[in-house]
Amino acid sequence: MIDEPAAAAATLDPVRARLLHELASPASASTLAARLGLSRQKVNYHLRGLERHGLVELVEERRKGNMTERVLRATAQAYVISPAAAGPVAPDPARAPDRLSAQWLLAVAARLVQDLGALITAGARSGRRVATFTIDGEIRFASATERAEFAAELSDAVAGLVAKYHDEHARRGRPHRIVVALHPAIRHTEEGRHGA
Repeated sequence: MIDEPAAAAATLDPVRARLLHELASPASASTLAARLGLSRQKVNYHLRGLERHGLVELVEERRKGNMTERVLRATAQAYVISPAAAGPVAPDPARAPDRLSAQWLLAVAARLVQDLGALITAGARSGRRVATFTIDGEIRFASATERAEFAAELSDAVAGLVAKYHDEHARRGRPHRIVVALHPAIRHTEEGRHGA
């Protein structure tokens, strides 16, 4: 989880993003330069920037003639930029709590990403799994009326489950956040573009 603006900017640079992708497996600057068709000096420059932000780490150093070759790897399998990296302009659910607003859904999703990043980081440090549950699916509605009826029934069902299982006075209980979202599905094309 990347929550510093400078580190986020480093991952958004196309060359650095490609280097992070390539460094899923350890490699040296000269290996990466040959693979990407760039000069070793340019690759080294970008690797130093990634290393400065803790996005890559040194695996080993090898002597090659009168030089020392540094072998690096990415510090994670994947990176997610936390909304916290946007600082005061990050989406905030407290600003406009409107259950039917796409902006509010985005703000809730941003908070979800931020919370999960913190939980995953804490879990990794303590060696414990994070207790989560996810449902992901797709539904096709015949009409906007059916969509609204579904949303009302789902809301009632979730409220009923919350009332059944929520125990405000559980001494050893731990609060959990529940997020239920419904939005139009996006078609992902082979070229990676999105279609409505």
